Amino acid sequence: MHELMMKTMAEQAALVRRGEISPVELTDAAIAAIEALNPALNAVVLPLFDYAREQARAVARDAPFAGVPLLLKDMLAECAGTPLTEASRFLQGYVSPRDSELVRRCKQAGFVVCGKTNAPEFAAKPTTEPELYGPTRNPWDLARSPGGSSGGAAAAVAAGMVAVAHANDGGGSIRIPAAVCGLVGLKPTRGRNPLGPDCGDPGGAGLICEHVVTRSVADTALMLDVTAGADAGAPYFPVPPSRPYAAEVGADPGRLRIAWSAQPVLDTAVHADCRAAVEAAARLCESLGHDVEEARPAVDAGDFHDFFTTLWIGMMAAIVRGWEQRLGRTATAEHFERHTWKMLEMDARLHPSDYLLALDAMQRFARAMAPFWDTCDVWLTPTLPEPPVPLGWFEHDRAEPQRGTERMQAFMRFTGVANATGQPAITLPLHWNAAGLPIGVQLMGRYGDEAGLLRLAAQLERAQPWAGRYPAPPA
Repeated sequence: MHELMMKTMAEQAALVRRGEISPVELTDAAIAAIEALNPALNAVVLPLFDYAREQARAVARDAPFAGVPLLLKDMLAECAGTPLTEASRFLQGYVSPRDSELVRRCKQAGFVVCGKTNAPEFAAKPTTEPELYGPTRNPWDLARSPGGSSGGAAAAVAAGMVAVAHANDGGGSIRIPAAVCGLVGLKPTRGRNPLGPDCGDPGGAGLICEHVVTRSVADTALMLDVTAGADAGAPYFPVPPSRPYAAEVGADPGRLRIAWSAQPVLDTAVHADCRAAVEAAARLCESLGHDVEEARPAVDAGDFHDFFTTLWIGMMAAIVRGWEQRLGRTATAEHFERHTWKMLEMDARLHPSDYLLALDAMQRFARAMAPFWDTCDVWLTPTLPEPPVPLGWFEHDRAEPQRGTERMQAFMRFTGVANATGQPAITLPLHWNAAGLPIGVQLMGRYGDEAGLLRLAAQLERAQPWAGRYPAPPA
C-alpha cells in the first residue's frame, strides 16, 4: 500500500484507466497508508474515510483522475458536509454547507477527498504546531518542523500517504513546507486558481493563492490544468495559458537569462547549506546552456517589512471578523492562540488608512521590481534562509519576547516577495545537506508565466532527478 501511494498521481490514474486497480482499492490504499503513517507524523487531523469510500464508489470511471486520493488543507477549502476548523477553537462545530470552486473542480476530475491536513491557526505561521491539534512532524526528521502553513499537506505527501495534497500560500505557505519536506511546490500567479464562491479576496490585495504540493513537476502541472481559471466574479484574472500546462513538461525552455542570488531583497542571514543549494542550482542551469548571472532586483526594500506586516495583521483580523459574521459568534481571547490574539489587538490600534497605505506601498514595491524582469527571465534563490528547523523554533520566549516573531519574518524573506508582486514561483528539491535534510531552491518567473517556470523546472528535474529520494518510514 505504501509503495502504491509513493507513485505519482499520474501513475495512479493510469492504473485505474488500465483496470489494474479500482477507485475503491486505490482509496483503501491511501487510507491504509494514512492509518500506518499518521500516528507518528500527525499530518491528517480530520480523517474522512467513510466519505472517501462513498466518493470512490460513485466516481465517474472516465474522469481523468478517477479514484486518485487527495487531502485538503484545513484552511479555505470548503468541502460540503465536512468540518472546517482552520486549526482554531473558534470554528469548532462548523460544517461546510457547500464545496468551494477549487474542491468542486477536483471532484469533477475524479479526485477522492480522504481527509484534512494540519495547519497553524488561520495559517498564520511558517510552521505547523497548532494548539488545537498539536504539531505535525517532518518525515525526514521527526524532531523538525514540516514548515507551514501547509505543513500537514507536505508531510503527508513526503511520507507517502497520498501523491498530492491541497495547499495555499499567502507568504510562502506552499513553498516553505515543500522545501523542507523535499517536494515540488508552485505558488501560481495571483488569481490563477479560484478562491470562491465564499471568499472574495481573503489574502488582502491578492496575497493568497491556492494550489498543491506534489513529488513531481508533472503532477504539479497536471493539477494546475485541473484547477486553473478564474471563477465567476473573481477580482483577478491573469491571461489564460496558450496550451495545457502538462504540455510544458518536457518542452524545450530555450536559452534563458537566469539571475541568481543567495540574498533576498531585504538582507537576511542565510545558512551555508542554503547558499550551497542555490550556487549548485546556478551551476546546473549554466551547464544546461542558460545564461546565468549573480544579480537581484535593485529595490529599496526597507519598507517591505512594514507594509507586509500591516497587510498580514489586517488579513488575520479580517479572517476572524469574517468568521464572527458567518458564525454569529463574538471572538474572545480564550478562543485563540496567543499569537493570533496579539495580531487582533495590534489590528485594533491600526486605522483603515494604514491598510490602504500598506497596499499602496506593496504596489509601489511591485512596480520597482518590474524592471528587473527586463534583464532576466527567471530569478533563482534559496527557498528559505535556513534548513529545516526544530519544532518550537518560532515559539515565544519570555527572555527574548521578539525572537519568535523575528525568526518567522526572516524565514519568509525569499518567499513573500512573490506574494507581494503576484508572480509565480516554484520550489524544487534539488539539494540535500550533510544531515540528509532537503534544501529547496526557488525559481520566480514573470507574472502569468507558469509555463516558462514549468519548462525550466522539468528540465532541472530531468538533469538532477529526486524521484528516488524518500524519507524512511517513521518508527
